[in-house]
Amino acid sequence: MTLSMNHRTVVVASLATAFIGATAAGQAVQIAGVPCASPPPLHCPDADCPPALIADRGNAVLPKSNRTFFLDYPCNLKPGEAVTFILSLHRGAMTGNWQRHYFPLLDLKDKYRLVVATPSAVNSLWNAENDDAHLRNIVTFVYEQIGVKNVKAFWLVGHSEGGVTANRLLTTRFYRDRLAGWVSLSGGRLGSPRAYWPLDSRSSYLLASSPRSTPAPAGARSATARGVGLTDASTLPDYPLSHIYSSGEYELTAAGLPDHSRWAQTLGCKAQTRRPDIIDARAGYVWDSRSPTTRGPIAGRKPRPGRARLYVYPECAEGRIVADVIRLDKGHTEGLEPNVTEEIVRLMLSAK
Repeated sequence: MTLSMNHRTVVVASLATAFIGATAAGQAVQIAGVPCASPPPLHCPDADCPPALIADRGNAVLPKSNRTFFLDYPCNLKPGEAVTFILSLHRGAMTGNWQRHYFPLLDLKDKYRLVVATPSAVNSLWNAENDDAHLRNIVTFVYEQIGVKNVKAFWLVGHSEGGVTANRLLTTRFYRDRLAGWVSLSGGRLGSPRAYWPLDSRSSYLLASSPRSTPAPAGARSATARGVGLTDASTLPDYPLSHIYSSGEYELTAAGLPDHSRWAQTLGCKAQTRRPDIIDARAGYVWDSRSPTTRGPIAGRKPRPGRARLYVYPECAEGRIVADVIRLDKGHTEGLEPNVTEEIVRLMLSAK
């Protein structure tokens, strides 16, 4: 199911060609010749997404580098329409199309007027030397194509190692000058240390960031004793931005989610407030199903319906948003369910 190059669209970085067919009745608008469809191309089925589909690296190509990425946008987008632009980064050892379905913004692009770029790292792990220029080129391209004035907000999204990478990028001048906010999906909570731990000698990762709200499943807590290495988001940015943190319940330590946020305090937000739980009757699309050694409560199991707890810090300075979303009975790699995804998008768009 992987697209061959003759079926891909080469992105032409020219604003003059950004919008095609906008005046023709019933004709879809195109950004830089990248065809739009709803449902979007290379979309997973509701369950058991084929590996060949997940492996595909995109429907658009940047001429400078000849590297592909996914570009999803509203099919009825009008010239001059304001949109929210999101750069979404996958976890280590995954691809852009896996990330598209882990945090399925592609299902919400039309309803919430989202332009979403989802690239893949060269070697499965984000690397400054191999990938940073490519990510900057994607951001620059999207701004050129839809017009700087039409990007009402630019957000970084990252899962796991993609979140760690986003946390690094947002400290650089290029992103600092553009960024409205960062959604961290198990990729670090601003002001809180986080660490990766092997579950055992055969498996991928155990994430321990902020504390746990309910007891871990059998065997989960003892795995923390084998922890090595530390990557954290405890160093706060030197400029204001919105921040939404989400993780699976089983990624947290025994003390539970903190009842405060250093970043919320920095932005002058009020105390943590719990909102009604988010209930999902439908499962997410993907998980880390590569081998039995990656399966378990902490690493993540097969997607299934769920419930998430939502905590916000109200009345932040200048209308910014700080929130925590903890998905109960979930680990590191179960794809986000539709309602919790939509609630995170609503939070993003509510930031002023």
